[in-house]
Amino acid sequence: MAFRSAVITFPGSNCDRDMAVALEKVSGAPALRVWHGDAELPDAVDFVAVPGGFSYGDYLRCGAIASRSPIMRAVIAAAERGVPVLGVCNGFQVLTESGLLPGALMRNAQLNFICRTAPLRVENNRSLFTAGYDQGQEIALPVAHHDGNYFADEDTLDRLEGEGRVAFRYLDTCNGSRRDIAGILNARGNVLGLMPHPERAIEADHGGTDGRVLFESAVKGLVAAGPVRRSAAPAGGTGHGLLPPASAGRSGIPGSCRIPANGRVRPARGFRLLRQWSSFPGCAPSR
Repeated sequence: MAFRSAVITFPGSNCDRDMAVALEKVSGAPALRVWHGDAELPDAVDFVAVPGGFSYGDYLRCGAIASRSPIMRAVIAAAERGVPVLGVCNGFQVLTESGLLPGALMRNAQLNFICRTAPLRVENNRSLFTAGYDQGQEIALPVAHHDGNYFADEDTLDRLEGEGRVAFRYLDTCNGSRRDIAGILNARGNVLGLMPHPERAIEADHGGTDGRVLFESAVKGLVAAGPVRRSAAPAGGTGHGLLPPASAGRSGIPGSCRIPANGRVRPARGFRLLRQWSSFPGCAPSR
């Protein structure tokens, strides 16, 4: 049965093609391209990728507006059914803003854009995405971000650590992330968000293949699962992830979209939003 993946594109995405190429090279099947304004995902999708970039120009907060795009309702519903969802860089920011992952991505501690190869350690190889790595394996993936500083309160960080939901950790001081966290999983293990770019590390000629393992792990696991991979996971089940089931549902949405009653928001850095704020799905004037 053919592997079916979907790559979401927002205004300002710039890694969606890289993501689609990586998925096609590994799976042999072209990725389905999905526009942010679509209300539904394609039928029988096995895997959803939310790529990097600068969705909506990073206006308000990175990923904040994209998280309210119509397609994200379908992505959230798919994730809750157990469909694997991967968010990379800006995609990770979108997943935290949408509530699929806890915490938030803030401005880098150095207050500058970081673009280099970062050494990482695989902290959890029990997920669909990381099963191809060895526990504790050291890998190298490219990073390119200005707002990759992962933050969560101490209770949330302790829970992520205790439940084995830290997937990747930086081996050097990259961006100021709490506990050097580079990537995390949701409670069911079927949603992964990370700041480094695995899709940019799938060919030796481009500098390395450490990222290819992530895609190979996901494709191999889903294809091996057969037709059942497209069905909804039973209540309390693990879906497509390999982590133990957890009773917790979606995390709370940090920094939800709050808009003044007059619908006006002060423009930042001279950028003007040309739509009425209250027209964005999920964004209502504050009372």
